[in-house]
Amino acid sequence: MTGRIRVPASKSLTNRYLLLAAMASGPSVVVNPLDSRDSQLMLSALTALGAQVEHIADWRTSGEPAVRITPISSAEAGREPAGVDCGLAGTVMRFVPALAALSGREVRFDGDPEARVRPMGAVLEGLRALDVAIADDAEPGFLPFTVEGTGTVAGGQITIDASGSSQFVSGLLLAAPGFRQGLTLSHRGAQVPSLEHVEMTLNVLEQVGVSVSSPQPHTWRVEPGPIAAFTVRVEPDLSNAGPFLCAAAATGGEVTMTGWPAESTQIGRRWPKLLEDFGCTVTLTDEPPASDGSAPTATLTVAGPEQLVSPGVVEATAELTPTVAALAALCPQETTFTAVAHLRGHETDRIAALVAEIRRLGGAAQETEDGFTVLRPIAHGGEVLSYADHRMATFGAVLGLTVDGVRVEDISCTAKTMPDFPDRWETLVNR
Repeated sequence: MTGRIRVPASKSLTNRYLLLAAMASGPSVVVNPLDSRDSQLMLSALTALGAQVEHIADWRTSGEPAVRITPISSAEAGREPAGVDCGLAGTVMRFVPALAALSGREVRFDGDPEARVRPMGAVLEGLRALDVAIADDAEPGFLPFTVEGTGTVAGGQITIDASGSSQFVSGLLLAAPGFRQGLTLSHRGAQVPSLEHVEMTLNVLEQVGVSVSSPQPHTWRVEPGPIAAFTVRVEPDLSNAGPFLCAAAATGGEVTMTGWPAESTQIGRRWPKLLEDFGCTVTLTDEPPASDGSAPTATLTVAGPEQLVSPGVVEATAELTPTVAALAALCPQETTFTAVAHLRGHETDRIAALVAEIRRLGGAAQETEDGFTVLRPIAHGGEVLSYADHRMATFGAVLGLTVDGVRVEDISCTAKTMPDFPDRWETLVNR
């Protein structure tokens, strides 16, 4: 299989920029935002809290779309109650509650049935430690719940257990510039998973002029102060690039992606090394500087091997794990995934799901305390369940490239971060 691809913008960056735009001191513009279910849910949430959203089809004749956000007004205090539909978006259910505390509204949060089992306790614990009133509408620590937003949060110093998700940290840090004293947030307990996403949060805060620091490991400080209106362009989603790059790895073909960021805080920046570990040849070629002064980019080319080889151990791959697991399920050797226990609290229990689907297709896999091991590759086709999880759907899509008879139960759930995934995939596969 050979092909040339370009993927949509980063969901993680899009939703961070959109939320900060709703806090800014004037209208801000997010250029090249991701258009997906998760980003639409974020825009709807910000609108419910009082922000205004304007879609721009062609930003300054660049050919790229944009969204202009007029921020939530401080005059919103005392307005009518609002409701936020989180869908299955972790960035909505875990980022927006702290903003709701600043909105001056009573805001009820709920989401898809699958979202009601995703843990929320650390975010709510942190907000309560900051004297934000929260009413549990069901089981404590889970959706649905209601935030009693007074329009102001004192801030200060708190400690939470973020071992379940880095989003617990990011959700509190993103709103912290609006707290009167800012926020010093410390983590207690086991390692914080996906620290790359905390790094991303600190980076975007700095980009919009917020002073941040990490005085010691697992402690972060955000200074209070206004966020000036800003314009920012969102880089491609490197996690979503994974299935397309893995197509080359799985088939022994070659796939090229343009616009690969020379530097990135996304965990997907690890793809070149991960693919090399599975036997691929990876090259990065610098692209000419952009005329608009955008950050440097490169062309990434992945050439797959005749036979995949397992690196043995794959560590802390976070949201990349299901896609990497597809390669592991095609390798003759064992592969052990470590430091991914938090995946049990994602869109579905991804560890249990991956083990179940590998076994369903005749392979062997088993759960471990902090991950899982693929013991034997898959042996035949069959239906791969999606679990309403976009990463599980693309896991099945990669397997289907080399094993006849693989059918993904619900490919439409990829709309969470890439609504046109089926068309992009078909174009690549049939090229």
